[in-house]
Amino acid sequence: MFEYDKSNPISIEEYAQNLIGKTFRKIIEDDTKKQNVLGEDTNYGKSAVKETKRNKGNLGQIVEERFFHYKCNNDSRADFHEAGVELKVTPYKINKNGSISAKERLILTMIDYFQVVNETFEKSHMWNKSRLILLVYYLYKKEIKFNIDYKINYAKLFTPPEQDVKIIRHDYNVIVSKIREGKAHQLSEGDTLYLGAAPKASTSNDRRKQPFNSELAKPRAFAFKNSYMTYVLNHYIVPNKKTYEPIITTESVDSFEDYVISKLDYYNNCSVEELCRIFNIEYSRKPKNLEAMLAYRILGIKGNHAEEFEKANIVVKTIRIEKNGRIKENMSFPTFKFKELIKEKWESCTFGNYLRQTRFLFIVYKFDANNVLRLKGCQFWNIPYDDLEIEVRKVWERTKQVLIDGLEVNKVNGKNTNNFPKSTENKVSHVRPHAKNSKDTYELPDGRQYSKQCFWLNNSYILSQLNDKFKDN
Repeated sequence: MFEYDKSNPISIEEYAQNLIGKTFRKIIEDDTKKQNVLGEDTNYGKSAVKETKRNKGNLGQIVEERFFHYKCNNDSRADFHEAGVELKVTPYKINKNGSISAKERLILTMIDYFQVVNETFEKSHMWNKSRLILLVYYLYKKEIKFNIDYKINYAKLFTPPEQDVKIIRHDYNVIVSKIREGKAHQLSEGDTLYLGAAPKASTSNDRRKQPFNSELAKPRAFAFKNSYMTYVLNHYIVPNKKTYEPIITTESVDSFEDYVISKLDYYNNCSVEELCRIFNIEYSRKPKNLEAMLAYRILGIKGNHAEEFEKANIVVKTIRIEKNGRIKENMSFPTFKFKELIKEKWESCTFGNYLRQTRFLFIVYKFDANNVLRLKGCQFWNIPYDDLEIEVRKVWERTKQVLIDGLEVNKVNGKNTNNFPKSTENKVSHVRPHAKNSKDTYELPDGRQYSKQCFWLNNSYILSQLNDKFKDN
């Protein structure tokens, strides 16, 4: 019955190469012809043939049933369990600059809050589903009307390399530890690096029970993050793609975050000028983003992209603490388009998802009594659940309502003012301009042009989130 050895991963991969260049419609057509010739009587995949515009699940079912000819089921084992291979059909996209990236995170398996607390990483259902994956990548194009007309361009086996497995194991333990502490309702993708606890619900109100706490939690799934899958696509799947420099090269490191912190701590209290001399950067010219550049050099990165940061969606932010112990600058984020924001819902909005899914590396510098700027170290951070879901949400919802009602613009002492949320109104966030000049604008819902704005985290809030060691004089 099978045209491949279902117990042999290589045989499965070689057979999967026949998918390359085909649309899902073509897979169905070829299989239909084959059944007609052979006189086979099978209903495999018939339910997946509907021409739905956007139904990703159907595409995986087509590959399973109309190409590999095994019946789709809810078996907890890997899809090709005799070979230990899990099949994942997933989209990628071509960006405006010509680069390619994963379109979305890769869902591995649902998290059973009651079962997972009794599992170890090595024997977990999640690891059984992700230790060896046959990745089938199709190209997503917005202009294609029906999803069965997407074309498959890559089909390849993937297993996470040893150093990635160590980080994935650590991520898994972070997630499970939080569930064991009765905090499943506070899980966030920003808690971890490569493996995330992704929301997985049919509606925003879906909730389920958790152990050790009566509060209901969102349904979540173990997933490789979008950033990790983008790296996998470029590094392991697409041939001859340029990759980024790794921070960890020859060493085997159990805790990536501890490793990064120790590397930067080695230069604790060095001035910016001293670091420039050590790493051969001309201090007098003071390049843009000098403090971030120095941190990359300390970590052994010549450019400004580190492999592990790209995989984990870690955003580097430099923070300067003044002599008086305060932070002068608020922390900015990408600008938002007014007409797009009012169409969003909080649960899936751009800014909320950015904070939910991003882990930050704060590189902390501090001015000493002589006004010399010195490196004090770093810390990894992601926004606490309540700060995001309560405080930032208030600011976001207020911003949306202001735009719906019509932005109020006035001139006070010759300066334009508006009624977007101010830093004095919320302890965490506010909205301020983030435009190059007066002509750098977006269109408001009422048709007026107005200077680009973005959400900011308050400087006082950022200071409150820093480790105590950075606040000591």
